[in-house]
Amino acid sequence: MDIKERLLSIGLSDEQSQKVIDEIIDKEYVSKADYDAVSEENKTLKGTVADRDKQLEKLKTSAGDNENLKKQIEDLQKLNADQKKAYEAEMAGLRLDNAVDRALAAAGARNNKAVKGLIDMSKVKLGEDGSLVGFDEQLSEVKKSDGYLFMEKQQTKQTFKGFQPGASGDIKPGANVDTSKMSYDELCAYLEQNPNTKL
Repeated sequence: MDIKERLLSIGLSDEQSQKVIDEIIDKEYVSKADYDAVSEENKTLKGTVADRDKQLEKLKTSAGDNENLKKQIEDLQKLNADQKKAYEAEMAGLRLDNAVDRALAAAGARNNKAVKGLIDMSKVKLGEDGSLVGFDEQLSEVKKSDGYLFMEKQQTKQTFKGFQPGASGDIKPGANVDTSKMSYDELCAYLEQNPNTKL
C-alpha cells in the first residue's frame, strides 16, 4: 500500500491526499537530479580525501622524523625562492634588452648585435622610469669610433646646382642674360618669369 492509498483509507479525499503528498515532497524530499548531483559530489570528495590520505601516509613514511620533514620543507622553500629570483632576473634582463634595442633603433644602428658587442652592458641599467642609465655616453663613443655602424640621417632639404626654373637666383629682370647658353626648357621658364625680356 502506497502513501496515497493509506491517506484515502483514513478518510481523506483524493484532493486532500494529493495536497498532503505534495507538501511532504516540497519539504522533505529532493528531486532525483539534485540527489544524483550531491551523490556524485560525495563520491568525488571521498576520492579526494582518499588521495590526501595516501599522500599523508607517503609523507609520513618518507619523512621518518620531524627533523627530516623540516629539512624537506626548507629545501622546497629554498628551491621556490631560487626559481622566483631567477624568473625575476630573466624578466629584468628582457626589459633591459628591449629598451636597448629601442634606443639603438632610434639612434639608427645598422646592426644592434654588433653595436651591443661594443657596449659594456654590465654598466647599463634600466631606471625606474624606463630610461637607460650608463648607455648614452657609451653610445656616443661607439658613434665616434665606429660611425659606419650607424645610418646617416637623411638631409631634409635637397640642394640643386645650376638654373632652377621658378627659383629666385642671381638672374634679375632686365639684367644682361646670355639666353643662347640656355636649353629650350630653361629659356621657356626664364621667359615665363620675365615676360618683358627682349631676346
